[in-house]
Amino acid sequence: MPELDRLKEQVAYLKSWQGIMVVTDISLVGWLASAADGTRLVLVALAVVTVALVTTGIVIVHRHIERRIDQIGKLSPWTFSLASSCSRSQLSLSALRWTPHATSSAF
Repeated sequence: MPELDRLKEQVAYLKSWQGIMVVTDISLVGWLASAADGTRLVLVALAVVTVALVTTGIVIVHRHIERRIDQIGKLSPWTFSLASSCSRSQLSLSALRWTPHATSSAF
C-alpha cells in the first residue's frame, strides 16, 4: 500500500503548513487590531493584503487536504462504523465492527 502511505504523508505535510498559515493569519489580525491606529497606512494596507492572501492560501490548502482524504477513501476497501444495534449507553469496544466499503466503478 505505498499509494495509501504516500497520501497519508501528503495530508500530514499539508496539515502542518495549514497550521503555520493559521497561526500567521491570527497573528497578523491581532497585530492589526492592536497596532493599526499608530501605524503608517502603508503597513496597515500591506498587512490587510497579506491577511487576505494567507486566508486564501488556507482555503486552498484545505481543499487539497480534502482531495487527498477522498483519494484515501477510494483506496481503502474497508471503513470503520458503529454497529447500529447498540444505543449510546451500551457503546463499548464489542459494539464496533468493520464493514466493507461499498465501491462503484464509473469506468
